[in-house]
This record gives sequence, structure tokens and C-alpha cells, in this order.
Amino acid sequence: MHPLSSSDTDAVFQSYGRCCRNEAFFADFYDLFMAKSAEVRQVFRNTDMPEQRRLLRAGIMWLILYARGASGNKLRDLGRTHSRHGYDINPSWYGLWVDALMEAVARHDVHHSPQLLTQWRQVLSPGIDLIRDAH
Repeated sequence: MHPLSSSDTDAVFQSYGRCCRNEAFFADFYDLFMAKSAEVRQVFRNTDMPEQRRLLRAGIMWLILYARGASGNKLRDLGRTHSRHGYDINPSWYGLWVDALMEAVARHDVHHSPQLLTQWRQVLSPGIDLIRDAH
């Protein structure tokens, strides 16, 4: 995997930092994500959501760091846990996940723009593909 341009990954890294200033970002993300599908809501019915939000915080950072050229080991581990042999996360849900995340970024990053949201999608894509391909 070749790292994406540093201007794209830097812009997303900075945007993520702005989003992380407010814990509501993570709660809003899950509200948006679960609103997209009854099946997704069902998956989270007995989930410890504070812990899930903590895991999300780390997972998004791993996606950004992977796009910057870091090892994909954490994402490969995540792929194994989300595969048909683990939580069996439907591969089609990753698109819903990204859409919900972009909506949450638009709500919480005062500097969001269409260009920045495109950069987010480009930066997340290689890592999400790695996770999804493990299914």
C-alpha cells in the first residue's frame, strides 16, 4: 500500500482532532450509523456503547495512520474480528459506516467542506478495504 498524499492525510488528521474535542462526535456517529439500518441497530443491541465509542476513537486513528504508511496489523486484526469467523459484519455496511462518519464530521468539524469530506473518504478507503476484504 502506498501512502496517500501528506496534504490529504494531514487534513483528515487535523479534522479528526477537531472532531475528537467533543465526545458527542462519537455518540452522534453511532446514532447516525444505527439510523441507517435496522440490521445495524440489531448488532449493537447489547453493546457497551461507552466502550464501543472508545474502540471507534482508536479505530479511526488506525485508519488514518494506515493511510499515512503505518503498518496495517491493527486493521488486519480488526478485519479478523469483523469477518464471517468473528462478528460477521456484513461487508455492505462499511459504506453505511463511512456515510454516517461523514455526517458526524460535517456536524462536528467547523472547517468541514465538500473537499475535506472527499479527502476523508480517500484516506479511510485503503484501511476499510483491508478490513472488509478479511470477511
